[in-house]
Amino acid sequence: MKFREFSDVGWKVSEIGLGCWAIGSEWGDVSKEDATEVLKSSLDHGINFFDTADVYGDGRSERFVGELLKSTNEKIYVATKSGRRLNPHTSNGYNLNNIESFIDRSLINLGVDCIDLLQLHCPPSDVCSKKETYEMMDEIVKKGKISYYGVSVEKVSEAMDAIQFPNVKSIQIIFNMFRQKPAEEFFQEASKKNVAIIARVPLASGLLTGKMTSNSSFPANDHRNYNIKGEAFDVGETFSGVNFDKGLQAVEEIKKLIPNNFSLTDLALKWILMHQEITVAIPGAKKNHQLSNNVNAVHLDDISSLMPLIKDVYSQYLKEDIHHRW
Repeated sequence: MKFREFSDVGWKVSEIGLGCWAIGSEWGDVSKEDATEVLKSSLDHGINFFDTADVYGDGRSERFVGELLKSTNEKIYVATKSGRRLNPHTSNGYNLNNIESFIDRSLINLGVDCIDLLQLHCPPSDVCSKKETYEMMDEIVKKGKISYYGVSVEKVSEAMDAIQFPNVKSIQIIFNMFRQKPAEEFFQEASKKNVAIIARVPLASGLLTGKMTSNSSFPANDHRNYNIKGEAFDVGETFSGVNFDKGLQAVEEIKKLIPNNFSLTDLALKWILMHQEITVAIPGAKKNHQLSNNVNAVHLDDISSLMPLIKDVYSQYLKEDIHHRW
């Protein structure tokens, strides 16, 4: 495994982390045994950064990560999220009483006294630009319940607003070969301010594994079934907001670019890691073989010559539909 500096906090985190949404909920059924095996195997592969949230399986994912923490003496970093327990999910719900109560619940789920990184979980856009938001987070840091905080966002504009506040240590954003906008302006600004960038949905909900076809189907409790049009949450979280059929066409074009000894998963993750502003990419895994596939990219050769070709595929097939929306 290779490691990168996480903002200015003194952490060295693995280039590939583990996104723990899939072991919590919304990706079909995952047994406790499989979840536990994937988490423990992550350590064997050198992963030391785990991203979860209080709403993934209503705390199930956090509890699995908490069990991992108890089982090891290795130093690992846990990032969780708060805010999406709000119902309705509105700006005025992002207040000290609500967010601190959610954090208290996460502390219990994780079995810790202090959370390494707390991320506001895709809040409404205006929450990202209010100084009161970050005064609230500073207060929770002072209480010793969290070490650092960041924001998980849907839109580049929200990321740009959030990094104007000096104690924001990280931004989590969708970034992959099918969602390239963050690299245009945001990466440069985040780098100037030494803000860590966590790349989520790096495989576009599996589209960029190359294993899907027009006949692919998904269980009823999988968001790739029930959120195709954004019925449950922002559609960008499902296949990165890409029209499934157009995505398959783009995948076929990208397959033509795959180097020898690479899989499409390798190429997709290596493409992300080629951006030095990225701190960590967080693909999920429900099985050990998926985890093993995810970590290969760290050690693969430079793909500089392919970067403009991949951008061309994005421009031809997806940019018109995707670029302006997030």
